[in-house]
Amino acid sequence: SMIESRCGLLCGECQYRTQIPCPGCTRMEKPFWGDSCPVKACCEGKQHAHCGECSEFPCGLLRQFAFDKEQGDDGKRITQCEAWRGGSN
Repeated sequence: SMIESRCGLLCGECQYRTQIPCPGCTRMEKPFWGDSCPVKACCEGKQHAHCGECSEFPCGLLRQFAFDKEQGDDGKRITQCEAWRGGSN
């Protein structure tokens, strides 16, 4: 399926989507919520479409975001990157 984010977040499930007109991080220069996203910056710096393409996947940085107490999704985004990497979805 279409890659919606660098980290594996699905835009359709984003709680901010209705509040903020966000084109998705693959199509914007910087995230709406700050100056930069470390995951987006790292992924794009390595010229990957998403984190699943990286040899270090899933790295500490991605894990930190995926399992964050408040903003995380219990690792769901990591599973999504695996699905994108496998091409099966």
